[in-house]
Amino acid sequence: MAHPRRKRSLPSEPVRVAIESLTHDGRGIARVDGKPVFVDGALPGEEVSFVYTDSRRDYAEGRLESLHVAAPGRVPPRCPSFGICGGCSFQHVADGEQIRHKQALLVEQFQRIARLASVPLLPPLTGPSWGYRHKARLGVKHVAKKGKVLVGFRERASAFITDLDTCPVLHPAIGEHLPELAAMIGELGIRDRVPQIEVAVGDGRAALVFRILEDLSEADRACLVAFGERSGFDIYTQRQGPDSVAPLHPAAPAPLTYALPEQGVTFRFQPTDFTQVNLEINRRMVSRVMELLAPEPHERVLDLFCGIGNFTLPLATRAGHVVGVEGGAEAVARARENAAANGIGNVEFHVADLTQPFAGQPWAAGRYDRILLDPSRAGAEAVLAGVPEWDARRIVYVSCNPATLARDAGLLVHRYGYRLVHAGVMDMFPQTAHVESIAVFER
Repeated sequence: MAHPRRKRSLPSEPVRVAIESLTHDGRGIARVDGKPVFVDGALPGEEVSFVYTDSRRDYAEGRLESLHVAAPGRVPPRCPSFGICGGCSFQHVADGEQIRHKQALLVEQFQRIARLASVPLLPPLTGPSWGYRHKARLGVKHVAKKGKVLVGFRERASAFITDLDTCPVLHPAIGEHLPELAAMIGELGIRDRVPQIEVAVGDGRAALVFRILEDLSEADRACLVAFGERSGFDIYTQRQGPDSVAPLHPAAPAPLTYALPEQGVTFRFQPTDFTQVNLEINRRMVSRVMELLAPEPHERVLDLFCGIGNFTLPLATRAGHVVGVEGGAEAVARARENAAANGIGNVEFHVADLTQPFAGQPWAAGRYDRILLDPSRAGAEAVLAGVPEWDARRIVYVSCNPATLARDAGLLVHRYGYRLVHAGVMDMFPQTAHVESIAVFER
């Protein structure tokens, strides 16, 4: 018979320690009696006192109680809710120090997981540090005891919604108007039945998708429409699953758009489509991919996990032919629409689950000169089985998870005969510990 784990009693008094390094998610690491303790809010080189919040057999967790010696890279957080809100974890770290930490983490993952002694680094891609989030999922909660609706990110390690007046990392069109949005929801008859809002901001326009657990009354419908009219937001509702997303105001809104001026390509997208959170870094990232992959006019390029064609279409302006493959049929449909809208004909798109065997599928047959990989956090391990047949001279890998990038890099180098040429970080999510990275491999 299994017994529930007995909760260990935690010391109540603060403990003073020296912080040695950082975890991958930005917590300071100290040691007490030889056991690592992960201290939220502490930085390497600091002396702090912390209070235990959890203790396990092999590690413990703690909360910063007082700071005795501060690290040179520590700065005052801009947001008054920092430390409570779970949306950010690095506002107390200077921008340059954030980049150095992310770069060091990337190198450590390559050395430890991929077993690569040398990691030639690219200059980091940086951009705006504030107001950069063009996509977000915000929680909503009517709190009767407070007499108001809360709209924001969830609190750290909690299901509660942070009580925010403003959010400096959200695009200002949203981040500076959270109280008005919350007040409007408070006027709805179904204010207790609105759990979340999807935010999508394009070039010049923004959309809000309200998840609703109950049908709108006529009064609620009128309230949302009036909010859309005075705010300028496109308003959508989602009654059930993703297929139930429907426009409310305007009745037939034009698609949102974002442009890649250097490549002369403009994308249309719906508010629930996957697009990059940081549009400025995305523009610079696409340009870097173009530079590193460097397709020639006579070459065939394979773009795996292509989404709505964010890389596929720019690559097609340089390559002879580009094949994009993506698991979502809706994303592939949008990619084809964008190819047609931009007058790009030397592309083709296929729907395929790239976590499953793909031998025999038409797109997988034959050689490719160059390959681009841009997988989810799970990485691209399964699809690498096609690398020997494709025989590409160069592979560029864009990653949102340095651990799975390092794992796959080890496969490319030690199993498939490639060498790591360059790797680097791209600051897609400033003020957070999230690491977006890129690596180049040559046969």
